[in-house]
Amino acid sequence: MASHDPHSGRLAGLFASPDTSSFSEFLGGYSPELLPGGRSLPRAVTAGDEIPHGTTIVAVTFAGGVVMAGDRRATSGNVIAQRDIEKVFRADEFSAIAIAGTAGLGIEMVRLFQVELEHYEKREGRTLSVEGKANRLATMVRGNLGLAMQGLAVVPLFAGYDEARDVGRIFSYDPAGGRYEEREFHAIGSGSVFARGSLKKLYRPELSAEDAALVCVQALYDAADDDSATGGPDLTRGIFPVVAAVTSEGYRRFGEDDVGALARSVVEARHESPGGPSAPLR
Repeated sequence: MASHDPHSGRLAGLFASPDTSSFSEFLGGYSPELLPGGRSLPRAVTAGDEIPHGTTIVAVTFAGGVVMAGDRRATSGNVIAQRDIEKVFRADEFSAIAIAGTAGLGIEMVRLFQVELEHYEKREGRTLSVEGKANRLATMVRGNLGLAMQGLAVVPLFAGYDEARDVGRIFSYDPAGGRYEEREFHAIGSGSVFARGSLKKLYRPELSAEDAALVCVQALYDAADDDSATGGPDLTRGIFPVVAAVTSEGYRRFGEDDVGALARSVVEARHESPGGPSAPLR
């Protein structure tokens, strides 16, 4: 429990300090062991493959926004650890975050990032810019470097709506916290190579939000077709990708029925053309 002054009734120390609007910095000063990167593991630990990992994530920009989607499978070595894990989340009103890598640490990082953005907004009375949010997330990823070196890497994908430019923007990261802005589309996770090839083939600048969602589902299907760690649409269990869009109207998650209809249309079309839709040569 935090100490307080019995005479004034006010919290002392870091709780009363106005020095930072970063919740992560505050937590690092008050109780650093609660941060994901503040925990230590024995040097001999090599259990990264035995802990559930999540893949694959894709993001596609369109006029006035960005769509992000993720498959639902988590793997532990060669075993399917979970069939319906969620990897795409609302970061704040105008941004989304998704994770690949160590699932437990990734979800924890997402929750901390959500609190980070909310804390900043309450302290400063305004929201961070898209680049500011992306930079804050890079700092958090960098704080997990020690665990990443032991096989427990978390690699997020961040997307947000830029009010000043009226565009959707995508940011990727490496395990050391390097931040990179991507153009038009991007994919992360074990199936990202196959998903990115599909996105390259299907992307068009004039896509609508619904078309961008369809492109994402197609890309995830292609990833699942070649990567055993990526889960395709599960028509039997009714498990479909998580798809969300961020526009000037804010974060919106596509309904299960809408995504299910997209997934079924993709699966049905693959019966006729297993390789999926083809891009024009010119």
